[in-house]
Amino acid sequence: MTAALPLATSDWGYVWANLGTLIAAVWPALKLTGAALVVGFVVGVPLGTLEVFGGRRSAWLARKAGVVVRGTPILVIMFITYFGLGLSPAFVAATAALGVRSAAYQGQVFRGALQSIGRGQMEAARSVGLSKLGAIRHVMIPQALRRFVPGFQNEYTIVLKDTSIAFAISYTEIFYHMYNLIPEQTTATPELFLTVAGIYLVLTLTGNRVLDYVDDAFSIPDGGASR
Repeated sequence: MTAALPLATSDWGYVWANLGTLIAAVWPALKLTGAALVVGFVVGVPLGTLEVFGGRRSAWLARKAGVVVRGTPILVIMFITYFGLGLSPAFVAATAALGVRSAAYQGQVFRGALQSIGRGQMEAARSVGLSKLGAIRHVMIPQALRRFVPGFQNEYTIVLKDTSIAFAISYTEIFYHMYNLIPEQTTATPELFLTVAGIYLVLTLTGNRVLDYVDDAFSIPDGGASR
């Protein structure tokens, strides 16, 4: 049998020579990730709350909107925001697309966090004179936010990786620069992909480690279970 050929040293040299270009693209990728997560949080938390505590019609609308968005490929959503709605520059269109899609998922994470809180919490809040809205705002949501972090970690990872889709609308993130480097030395394609994968891996592990500390700092010590 013929032994597998090793990756060419000259190709790794090409990657090394252009590593600065790829590293410089980390900030645009992180900026897009952060912006999309903020949009997803601002929109998703109310959606998740509506599904649990809203009226029948509002809960139905929130649930169906989430199903539609989650069932639509992110590339299609990005083309709609960029070409269909004409949002510009590419950062704004990508943020809108990733943010809306993230909201659909964050809404479900937050819905689950709310539903994990015992019914006794709401009943106790109402029994001391809080209105339904007051109980939701001051009792249920603060506890749900503390249970929200583990699911948010997964969403961070998904959104970070999906920023690579933004190269399709010419947003200059990591994958965009990698794609433009390939024609200059096509034999370095495997090395470029491995390098970019390594960059995303480092960003994912680092981000999740930070969120682990956040979870440890704000988690409810006894799990917050209500009997």
